[in-house]
Amino acid sequence: MKIEIVDLTPENLIEAPEWGSYPFSCKYCLYWEYPKECVDPEEGKQDLLSKKSRWLQLVREAFGNCGKIAYVNGKSVGYAEYAPPRFLPRSAEYRSGMPSEDAVLISCLFIPYKEFRRLGLGSLILRSMIDDLRKRGIKAIETFARRGSSENPSGPYEFYIRNGFAVYKDDTEFPLVRLEL
Repeated sequence: MKIEIVDLTPENLIEAPEWGSYPFSCKYCLYWEYPKECVDPEEGKQDLLSKKSRWLQLVREAFGNCGKIAYVNGKSVGYAEYAPPRFLPRSAEYRSGMPSEDAVLISCLFIPYKEFRRLGLGSLILRSMIDDLRKRGIKAIETFARRGSSENPSGPYEFYIRNGFAVYKDDTEFPLVRLEL
């Protein structure tokens, strides 16, 4: 099995994995980026992809790389997106509280295909993100991890705890977890 983790770019965003249910892929989802405009699937995938691509370009220009794609034998099977909280306005709406200004927020780290879960791909993506952010002098990484379900694009709580994160601001469903870099 050949595994490759690459930086997310506006050019390779189209290659992010797809699945059957809405929003069909992280590449079409605007939940974190545009909470007031989080659109339904009727808008059309191309419009959603274009808006996500513009957001990605804006963040790359202001902050630098902000995502990863995982490939197994050339097939895109995993996706991650992260940025300073100011680029992810939906983060202000969570009951556990706002992410820290000194941290980067993981908005999505998802392996949509069940056959590719529990192979360590999520940890490889996370490790690639951590290495990238350490080199850039980022102090910490945070995310709203979901308790009790692996069907959450930011990832399950247990995954983050296994990978060294600790609860920073608690909540019964979506605690904000943090890893000091």
